[in-house]
Amino acid sequence: MTASAWGDGLATVTDTGRVLDVWFPAPALGPRPADARVPPAFEALTSADVRRRTERRPISVEIADLDRPPADVPDAYLRLHLLSSRLVGPQRLSMAGIFGVLPNVVWTSVGPAAPEAFEETRLRLLADGPVTVLGVDKFPRMVDYVVPAGVRIADADRVRLGAHLGEGTTVMHEGFVNYNAGTLGASMVEGRISAGVVVGDGSDVGGGASIMGTLSGGGSDVISIGERCLLGANSGIGISLGDDCVVEAGTYVTAGMKITLPDGRVVKARELTGRDNLLFLAQQRQRRARGGGPRGGRGRSWSGLNADLHANV
Repeated sequence: MTASAWGDGLATVTDTGRVLDVWFPAPALGPRPADARVPPAFEALTSADVRRRTERRPISVEIADLDRPPADVPDAYLRLHLLSSRLVGPQRLSMAGIFGVLPNVVWTSVGPAAPEAFEETRLRLLADGPVTVLGVDKFPRMVDYVVPAGVRIADADRVRLGAHLGEGTTVMHEGFVNYNAGTLGASMVEGRISAGVVVGDGSDVGGGASIMGTLSGGGSDVISIGERCLLGANSGIGISLGDDCVVEAGTYVTAGMKITLPDGRVVKARELTGRDNLLFLAQQRQRRARGGGPRGGRGRSWSGLNADLHANV
């Protein structure tokens, strides 16, 4: 992949000089072209907000090596935009140390604000009408910065900037997608895709299902789900799945869990990580993994995604 990137953006900067966020409408891979110019429209959008004590100003950012950790807030925001704009896939650039780089921000209906002395800020904002606090976090909602083509997101609060949603993906109301994670094609997301997790084309993360991420539980291991997999309602995994796998509803498969195979052998689930055509079942308090064989065997358990539902054009 291209190791460098650049973008012209609009930054929100406090009166103390701290950058709260940056919006990049057209991020790009590769070195900045010699004839690149800041969009003329940026000049009209440059402004100050005395109520939030912030200023919106143009900024140009270049990243020479995406394999190196983010250096500052503008660098981190450009990386998040690259992911959500589908220019870079999850786990294809460094996000090491991003929590130490990004500041906590009060995300309001009138724009980002510093959390320090926010009640005073709220008083100034209320003078011009109601203000809604959407959250206090390091990451904003993806759709406030990037709306990728061909996706449906039922609740914008559930998808962070830096999520990668493949075309045809649907994220339902209880679905959640973290940064540097997401789907590579048309998928149904009704459960949780944690940071670092990658879900293949045609897979379904059922209601209440959970996938361990790299921030907790999964440690440094990157969990992935292959193509045409189904995680049943309230199920979960702490290992990677290959293609054409099914996890029965309510079954949580952790790496250290003992799995009884059809031939009677007992192995730890981590020994099955990444294998294709597996069906994980919970029966009489035991978890069993049964090879699905060719796709025909697995197909009797799950018929795949609803094509009409994922026609997001």
